[in-house]
Amino acid sequence: MPATPFDSLHLNTLFPAGDIGKLFSDSAEIRAMMLVQGSLALVQGEAGTIPQLSAKALHRASLELQIDPAGLAESCEQNGVTVPGLVAAFRKALQAPEHGQYLHWGATSQDIQDSALMLRMKRALGMMEAHLRAILANLAKLAQAHADTPMTARSYGQHAVPTSFGAQVASWGWPLIAQLEALAELRAQTLLVSLSGAAGTASALGDDPIALRAELAAKLGLQDPGRSWHSDRGPILQQADWMARTAIALGKLGEDLILATQSGIGEVTLGGAGGSSTMPQKQNPVLPSALVALARHAQGLNTTLQGAALHRQQRDGAAWFTEWLTFPQLVQSCAAALAQAEAVTGGLSPNVARMSEILEETGGFVLAEALSFALAAKMPRPEAQAETKTLCAKARDTGQDLAAIAKEAHPDLPATLFGMTQQLGTAPDEARRFAQAAAAL
Repeated sequence: MPATPFDSLHLNTLFPAGDIGKLFSDSAEIRAMMLVQGSLALVQGEAGTIPQLSAKALHRASLELQIDPAGLAESCEQNGVTVPGLVAAFRKALQAPEHGQYLHWGATSQDIQDSALMLRMKRALGMMEAHLRAILANLAKLAQAHADTPMTARSYGQHAVPTSFGAQVASWGWPLIAQLEALAELRAQTLLVSLSGAAGTASALGDDPIALRAELAAKLGLQDPGRSWHSDRGPILQQADWMARTAIALGKLGEDLILATQSGIGEVTLGGAGGSSTMPQKQNPVLPSALVALARHAQGLNTTLQGAALHRQQRDGAAWFTEWLTFPQLVQSCAAALAQAEAVTGGLSPNVARMSEILEETGGFVLAEALSFALAAKMPRPEAQAETKTLCAKARDTGQDLAAIAKEAHPDLPATLFGMTQQLGTAPDEARRFAQAAAAL
């Protein structure tokens, strides 16, 4: 199939998908389909559907023959699918018509392509899991080390209450733990073999096509769906949803890092910030920006795939073609996001001094909530809230710190009330629980 047009320079450098991306090259797709064809012949030979001698010859040839992807272009353009050209090229290269006649016996193009796709996705998910584990290990170290490091939490972009950097890191990591834990079920439900014949009836697959499908699944290390899923794209949608949610969780990390490194904040240092072509003073958050872009791209691709799941009748060429245009891009987008996130979390460090400065620059207003509850211990809650607002207004008008204004008005307030580390709530515990959960995976 012709490559989808991209700006290849940016795609390969800014968004490299690494080894996972290679699984979606033309040669990798052909190799996977050859493996399916060879395994199909083998189980058909064992079942007596085709001669054993031919089955072994076809299986051996599927491992040894090399098919040039460029040689399939004309057939693919004519037939709208790769398999007919692949079968013809396989038979020609085999140079044994007595065996070649049994190649692709009773199967349909979609059986071969969908099974080959799942073979590649099995490897892709394994590689994605490795990236996820590495990212979580990086985040767990940061969360544990900075569980008690105070910083300003923000709501609607405004200073809110104190939190800890470890808790901020945990907020990035918890969704990734959920994604990692979801992988086992995803594999069991979606890495399916396909063997149903031309219209899902398996009418040309011998006396026991159900047993044949089960044997093929076992041979390929895939799951037996127990049915035809030609027009049920649920397995594809489940994988797409998992990848989109993973990319979006990493995009959240990217968004927060862009804000944390912006001028005037500078609470975080990135290991590999990028320079500007015209402003030498800048250190751009390139990798976090890539995470955000990839998350947005993944979201759009997933939406397209949702529409492409509307397959008409038993087979639907247009819907299937749309899937080809989008699913590989989604895989590579998620893979690139994981690779970039592993790099950025490995080089990430908090600027603790700057975090402390910003807490001081808030003038104590981040402790207004704590003040209102302390006052509620000696007056009704509505009055405590009103008094807190009055004290905050006085602090703004006079330029004084809220703590000084409050202590002057209420000398009996607890001594620990205006200590930032004493007002972190569950943030340190949240950070440590995440670190422990990540370490236990």
